[in-house]
Amino acid sequence: MKKLLSFAAFSLLLTNTVTAQDHCSNGPKLKSYNYVEVQGGLEWTTTNAKIDKLLQPIGAVSFGHYFTPVVGARLHVSGLQAKGRFESLDQDYKWNFITTDADLMLNLTNLFSCCNYSHPLNVILVGGVGLANAWKNDDMKDLIKTNPGLAPLAWTSDNRLSHNLRAGLRLETNVTKPLGVSLEIDANSMADRFNSKTNDADDWMISGMIGVSYRFGYRNTKPRQVVRQVEEEVWIDAPDTIMVKEKRPIVKNEHKKMEEAIFFQIRESDANAATGIDIAIKKVADLMKTSDDAVFTVTGYADKGTGNAKLNKMYAEKRAVDVTNKLINEHGIDASRIKSDSKGDTVQPFEENDKNRCVIVTGEGTFKVTTYEEYEVPKVTTKKVKTTVTREVVEEVY
Repeated sequence: MKKLLSFAAFSLLLTNTVTAQDHCSNGPKLKSYNYVEVQGGLEWTTTNAKIDKLLQPIGAVSFGHYFTPVVGARLHVSGLQAKGRFESLDQDYKWNFITTDADLMLNLTNLFSCCNYSHPLNVILVGGVGLANAWKNDDMKDLIKTNPGLAPLAWTSDNRLSHNLRAGLRLETNVTKPLGVSLEIDANSMADRFNSKTNDADDWMISGMIGVSYRFGYRNTKPRQVVRQVEEEVWIDAPDTIMVKEKRPIVKNEHKKMEEAIFFQIRESDANAATGIDIAIKKVADLMKTSDDAVFTVTGYADKGTGNAKLNKMYAEKRAVDVTNKLINEHGIDASRIKSDSKGDTVQPFEENDKNRCVIVTGEGTFKVTTYEEYEVPKVTTKKVKTTVTREVVEEVY
């Protein structure tokens, strides 16, 4: 179960690392760099004595490299002298030791914020494996000589080589661009033989150190701007000429006969009161004006299907006279070129009875006839065309 949880935690951390790097791909570019660091502080090798009686100085030196803003590795060598104690005898014993570890470092600040190396404080997770060696445990040998009862608890063999598993946390800040200051707390797990006492469990050494590092190639400079020419395709409005069809009037003089009917409703004889007559009369007048020499006859009719011959004769005459007067007085037709006539109901020009309540204007002469000729003319418009344009792009280069 512990192995499974450890693997799950490592997988999650690795996924977050990749995600963070992708998230920062458009942000500031952090250069990889090397560094060397010197550390000093205190260490405590755990046993059944109080911490204040076991604290000892420790020193370390490391050589590291950051591959990305998040991931780095180092070779870390630490050691000096450690202390153990038998509380029942009120006796301390010391030995020398050294540890050498290959550590992986994950910058949590860059992992969860963004890859920017200008953070005032970086929180870094440390984990690694290596070897530890202890020697010169003469104090333990002297205690066994004076206290033979300690022998079962003492590890007196010269083989004190041990594994070392490390987990730790660093707080690191920048003093200047190449220099940094750190505070690091590490927990180291070593074989039972490390502290010269046997208790059938790994020994633990806790260390706290302050360090000063020097970075090679570490740059915390602002990016410089570079102008680059970029070509891209765009759609633009371009002028275009198309041919469109238009019509123009052509006026010709033709000799022809004109015949136009103006219809009345039943029992309508007065052109001044008849429904829609003015519009019909104007249409006829406009046509008459297109001739300068034609002579016109305005003939009135009545339908045979209603009334009687006497009454119909009166209706027909009045219709013809009223239309003639309107053409002369309201539309300016020359009176010398127009005369009125009446047929009563004796002549029925239309087969449909009701249509024979009408006035028919006839004439013959030279008329201006307008026809329309279709032709093409150019028209300037616009159309969408694709073209390549060059624009300047300002990029930040680190």
